[in-house]
Amino acid sequence: MLDNARGRLPGKPVAIVDIGSNSVRLVSYESQSRAPTPTFNEKALCGLGRGVAMTGLLPEDGVLKALAALQRFRVLCDMMGIRDVRGIATAAVRDAANGSEFLNRAERVLGCKIELLSGQREAKLSALGVISSIYKTNGLVGDLGGGSLELTDVRDGECSPGVTLPLGGLSLMDLSERSPKKAARIVREKLAGVKALQGLPGRTFYAVGGTWRALARLHMRQRQYPMNVMHNYVIPSRDALEFASLVERIEVDALLSIESVSAARRPLLAYGAAVLEEIIRQSNPKEIVVSALGVREGLIYSQLSPEEQAGDPLILSAREFNQLRSRAPDHGDELYGWTSRLIESTHLEEDSQDRRLRHAACLLSDISWRAHPDYRGVQAYDLVVNAAFIGVDHPSRAFLALAASYRHMSNEDPVSPQSRALVTARQLDRARILGAAMRVAYNISAAMPGVLPRAPMVCAKGRVILTLPADLAPLSGERLLSRMRQFGRLVGAEPEIRTSV
Repeated sequence: MLDNARGRLPGKPVAIVDIGSNSVRLVSYESQSRAPTPTFNEKALCGLGRGVAMTGLLPEDGVLKALAALQRFRVLCDMMGIRDVRGIATAAVRDAANGSEFLNRAERVLGCKIELLSGQREAKLSALGVISSIYKTNGLVGDLGGGSLELTDVRDGECSPGVTLPLGGLSLMDLSERSPKKAARIVREKLAGVKALQGLPGRTFYAVGGTWRALARLHMRQRQYPMNVMHNYVIPSRDALEFASLVERIEVDALLSIESVSAARRPLLAYGAAVLEEIIRQSNPKEIVVSALGVREGLIYSQLSPEEQAGDPLILSAREFNQLRSRAPDHGDELYGWTSRLIESTHLEEDSQDRRLRHAACLLSDISWRAHPDYRGVQAYDLVVNAAFIGVDHPSRAFLALAASYRHMSNEDPVSPQSRALVTARQLDRARILGAAMRVAYNISAAMPGVLPRAPMVCAKGRVILTLPADLAPLSGERLLSRMRQFGRLVGAEPEIRTSV
């Protein structure tokens, strides 16, 4: 149900102010949910952790920048009507002798309590952020900030106690006296014997933090990767190792596509690369997966009930899109039930992942109806491929975008060769079949609920059979038969429309 007064889904907005060693950030969310949608995101690069490793104190200029940012954030939260504002502070404030003094000033400026996270608490929240947003995590979460690196093992939705190491980008810059080579030696010594790395071979390393995201963005641009979404971006370990080594060796401004990284972030790239390279060398993970979600989203997830935590964030996100954009939201679930019966009658195999993706695709099937008919397929593709979904990897996201396009376009129409490069032949075939089936369904139902449960379509003995009740028999016609033929060609069946007595 929509909140008509605000034109969005119901629920009270929440904001998190994250005081990190390099940046101070405000992120507001539509509500505290299993799939929180950001409504505002702003950061200020204050460099609170600069020099802390050497002097033990937060720099005064960094403190003034941070307090000014917090003052702005308070005004923004008031403007947005957000009463639930939560503050957290991490390594720089934790490690500095004047950290408690700064924290008192920050709380007065922000107007709310700020939780000073211990290293273990920070590690756990970061791991929970990854668990909450990546489907079936199995590996090691590494959260690289300006002041510290947190490492936490995750498996089957659970996380082990994490460890904190003084290997943040700003800390390394200070300790190495701005020498990436010396920084690499420091990293090698600090990581040697870290137990968390010993169980990683053949598993996944989940990279969290702004510096690693910047490295991944560079990698994406150099590959001319066909998707812009950062979350769940995968880099094979060998590729990541070679790229990290390259970033360490050459001048940062000589890197291809360096303009995609802010000038303030660029000095930290070599130090982030040094940490990533050494982690790969010592632990031999299968792949690096970039997570755009971390401590802030972990904090929200930690405050949900066990029942809420057990929800599927992809289905929840798709359902919210359905409620916000579809003509009749109930039709999406009916379409899922209708296609379930259809798929069961075919030769197509379907596992639990296939089913959840089909469910999401059905919920997303009507989100572009307001566009001109000639452009609904293109708009549906753009909405899905760039949506702030979590719990879905890039090939699965591409599958959903293709299915959303094929829902509006015939199988002969060209649909995004970029996304087609991300999916397997099987996924492409399934997207075309599902899109063709949905075209039949919408021709019967006109996107209205209460129709599809009465008009099943199944495959039997080389035929695809649609059965209409007597009162819906006038729906039969050449247009409907044409769409059934399109579907039939994909599954090797001849179309037939029957009328039940």
